[in-house]
Amino acid sequence: MNHTRRNFLKFMGVAAAGLCAASAGSALAVSGAGSSIKEPANAANAKRWGMIIDTQKCGTKEAIEALSKACHSVHNVPDIPGNQNVKWIWAAKFSEAFDQHNNYMDEAHETCQYVLLCNHCTNPPCVRVCPTKATYKRADGIVAMDYHRCIGCRYCMAGCPYGARSFNFMDPRKYLDPSKLNKEFPTRMRGVVEKCNFCVERLAHGKQPACVEASNGGLVFGDLGDANSEIRKLLREHYTIRRKPSHGTEPGVYYII
Repeated sequence: MNHTRRNFLKFMGVAAAGLCAASAGSALAVSGAGSSIKEPANAANAKRWGMIIDTQKCGTKEAIEALSKACHSVHNVPDIPGNQNVKWIWAAKFSEAFDQHNNYMDEAHETCQYVLLCNHCTNPPCVRVCPTKATYKRADGIVAMDYHRCIGCRYCMAGCPYGARSFNFMDPRKYLDPSKLNKEFPTRMRGVVEKCNFCVERLAHGKQPACVEASNGGLVFGDLGDANSEIRKLLREHYTIRRKPSHGTEPGVYYII
């Protein structure tokens, strides 16, 4: 091996090591695991974040569209025509939302529209099947995503029993209005999966999720791990159900029926 080739291989080895180190550091920073990353003093914290959806207050397509608009505008979710649209929050009928079936169901429940989003499961199958750890579960129960690690394999979409994830078949940035972009939240690229993140970027500044603020009391967000929290009080006072409990995922989203 001549001197020039030896130097070239040595250079490539050093460069590869540097890239690995940079990737590891980037992953720590994105996931919040880096020791140098500090949350703002006013950050909202919980042992286990969860949500209650009052279907009597948010049971129409119009009401749910308002929640979706609030969520999508904050997170730069594109509006792509056709069947490749990306969604974080959407409306569906009872038969799509739940696996409980009743031949003589009350007509009001059967025709009601239900808010659907990521359930931020206690046992999320999407996390188990992700080969790059682009999908991961935080200590506070939120199932988050590192878009830089996503390779577009869509295993997480296959693993999720709730259809809560969308894949960017097209470049989503082409369908965003530059004048309406939220510059505080990153846009995504083609070939990346995305979903609801319980507004972790807003929680970091002590704010409620965008959909909760837009719901006029129809959505309640709080700490399931705190017996004295408002969300736990509502769970004691109302009968609630969760989506597809037979899957054993233990969703963090409850519905008052």
